[in-house]
Amino acid sequence: MAAGKGVRAGEGVPKQYRPVLGTPLILRTIDALDLAVPQAEISLVAAEGDQHFIETLSSRPFISGGATRQESVRKGLEALAADPPDIVLIHDAARPFASPATVDRLLGALAEGWHGAAPGVPIADSVKRCSMDGTVEASVARNRLWRVQTPQAFVYSAILEAHRTLEPGLDMSDDLAVAEHARLNIKVVNGEDSNFKITTSDDFERAERHMMNALSDIRTGQGFDVHAFSEGDHVTLCGVRIPHDQGLEGHSDADVGLHAITDAILGCIAAGDIGAHFPPSDPRWKGAASSVFLDHALRLVVEKGGVIAHVDVTLICEAPKIGPHRDAMAAQIGEILKLPPGRVSVKATTTERLGFTGRREGIAAMATATVRLP
Repeated sequence: MAAGKGVRAGEGVPKQYRPVLGTPLILRTIDALDLAVPQAEISLVAAEGDQHFIETLSSRPFISGGATRQESVRKGLEALAADPPDIVLIHDAARPFASPATVDRLLGALAEGWHGAAPGVPIADSVKRCSMDGTVEASVARNRLWRVQTPQAFVYSAILEAHRTLEPGLDMSDDLAVAEHARLNIKVVNGEDSNFKITTSDDFERAERHMMNALSDIRTGQGFDVHAFSEGDHVTLCGVRIPHDQGLEGHSDADVGLHAITDAILGCIAAGDIGAHFPPSDPRWKGAASSVFLDHALRLVVEKGGVIAHVDVTLICEAPKIGPHRDAMAAQIGEILKLPPGRVSVKATTTERLGFTGRREGIAAMATATVRLP
């Protein structure tokens, strides 16, 4: 659910598109869901005017939202009706820290026969009911009170019918309230304090502190790759096709830059080298785009709960000239690794005509990556 304007987060673009440690909030939320339920199909319900944000950030299905959250949820559910799933999870784009354990508990509740379930945290503080001017009217027993979070999981047919039959004008705070109004059997399972919703500008700072505190194991890895020139009319370097009077020889697209970065990232998590994951003897990788290898390295980091903080690659060659393509290379690497420009460095040098690169026999690349892990 990403159709809100996020006005309490301050002026600017809606909060779901603002960065948290350099990555848009909505992408961090999507990554968390991908990790928790990798088999799920994720659709994004957003405001019609925000479609350009969605299309720039993600290729996930886009669904136009409505004037209220309830209307947006209903439109999202209706969009699935042609090929209905058994189970649907409804999540806020502004909650980037939903854990696999929380999702497992939700799905476990549905497997037990509940129509719906939501994560919640018991209220630990004393609770008072007050008048509008702050006058205390009564103390409220807290032993049965929970702060409810998302994602909320439902039997799809049940929550769709609950939304379809909801009387006009009723304002429900969340989908669990819609299910409750429809008299579905629903349950609250244990959530986590870390699964907080980003609402204000202070919450962005809290989210970044949370990530930095949780990702205190800082790793550095290095990578090196070489490919010889062969017949051809272009080379591919850091994901950018560059016209040249020769090509590069290799089983894949021979992108030395992306190969070196991939090895550097794999080194950060002690996951071997690129050949261990994509053997040259495997015909599946013949002519493959090296972005596949780099994306795989990123996914391994994400699966460990980590983030890539920075990459730096140096291309070593006499030709072609790298300078005119440097920005495009950095942008391509950033797009694959979901990193902003300030966290991607692309450099080039020669060997003053010494060695195989100096003799224009091939191109080399060396790279360094920094990864933060829990």
